Amino acid sequence: MKLPLERLSATPTHYAFEADTGWWQQQLQPHWGLPTALDEPLVVALDAHVMGEDLFLSGSLTGGLPLECSRCLSRYRHALGESITLVLEPAGDRAPADPEGAASLTRDGVCFGDELESGWYRGNEIALAGYFLELIVLALPVKPLCGEGCLGLCPSCGVDRNVEACDCAGPVRISPFSVLADLRKDSK
Repeated sequence: MKLPLERLSATPTHYAFEADTGWWQQQLQPHWGLPTALDEPLVVALDAHVMGEDLFLSGSLTGGLPLECSRCLSRYRHALGESITLVLEPAGDRAPADPEGAASLTRDGVCFGDELESGWYRGNEIALAGYFLELIVLALPVKPLCGEGCLGLCPSCGVDRNVEACDCAGPVRISPFSVLADLRKDSK
């Protein structure tokens, strides 16, 4: 997923990239706990043009990832639909202060800002795989849910309460302040 800069002009040029399971597996770190296969390719549609020396990218990243619901443990497809807006200015002789940014500028020809909407570029092409991966990871939910109304698993018998009901009693909720009530009784 490299973007050749010498082909760009003031007129937007359209690019399309497809990220399949092979690309996804190359990008993943094992400790992330993300699925290792994609159900369908991720699609990036990108328009790129230059204005002066600055580079403007806009478009979208769409697709889906197979995730596991944190309540009922069922697999579901988490849809992705992220917009891309990125402005890059030439790095010139400047070097990023952080070592990761400097390494990225050398390796990929691009260094992104904190908000992922701006950055610097250097060279004749930029590698955008790391940028797309970061967009995907930031779009994933912290607590994946197959649906807002997911009832989850019964804590007693383990049945999926979305599929069938069980006769287990609901959880007994003990207030964390019940200890204070006991202290009040003892003081009288």
